[in-house]
Amino acid sequence: MALLEIKNLTVSFDTSAGLFHAVQGIDLSVDAREVLAIVGESGSGKSVEMLAVMGLLPSSATVTADRMMFDGKDLLGMAHADKRKIIGKDIAMIFQEPVASLNPCFTVGFQLEETLRFHLGLDKDARRKRAIELLEQVGIRDAEQRLGAYPHQMSGGQCQRVMIAMAIACNPKLLIADEPTTALDVTVQKQILELLMGLQERTGMGLIMITHNIGVVAETADRVIVQYKGHKMEESDVLTLFTAPTSPYTRALLAALPDNATGDRLPTVGDFREAAAP
Repeated sequence: MALLEIKNLTVSFDTSAGLFHAVQGIDLSVDAREVLAIVGESGSGKSVEMLAVMGLLPSSATVTADRMMFDGKDLLGMAHADKRKIIGKDIAMIFQEPVASLNPCFTVGFQLEETLRFHLGLDKDARRKRAIELLEQVGIRDAEQRLGAYPHQMSGGQCQRVMIAMAIACNPKLLIADEPTTALDVTVQKQILELLMGLQERTGMGLIMITHNIGVVAETADRVIVQYKGHKMEESDVLTLFTAPTSPYTRALLAALPDNATGDRLPTVGDFREAAAP
């Protein structure tokens, strides 16, 4: 049985211009110990479908699905109070733009400890000890002193590590990483990816990696879903994706990689959009 299984997920938003379908009929699943990459350009619905799983979409969103199961539990039919016990504990998410995702009014220690208090009910001393362990686990030096730092006093890479520490605080069964290396320099990107993959291998959790970076897919994924305009275009293991893609859109993404360029001009996905459109 899959750790997370979704059938026919559709997400629509009520806008002033009418109903906008952000995600249309998506099926996906991920097992424990598996890394699933969801890849596509901005606007393809990657983040929206995971926010739907987390229950974090605004009231203007309408979410429907034939099936949304996590670890044998029905997320669609579950009471809100029961779902709150799972989200953030058994299913955790690392959001884009870590500096913006952390509350600037509270120290990173307070924010870490609140997660531990809410989900695990730890007392003050136990929360502080666990928070220090988590910061050390994600590679933040002088962890005890860093508990008193505010997000603006830390670099982007450090804030991303704090977000990862918050996400893994309760040893989740499933971790969703939404563009975890965006806006970080190349060296820090590599460190963050190595950190995530190391955590995944040690804990055996399922990992969903949302990205538009094909290089990240090649380095991390077992299986890949390619999306375009809210539709699934292709799903395969990572080797097949790179050696024998079936979708015109996937071929367009691969053709736009610098290593695949021929002549004086680098192809873009826009060159292939008409052929790639669902």
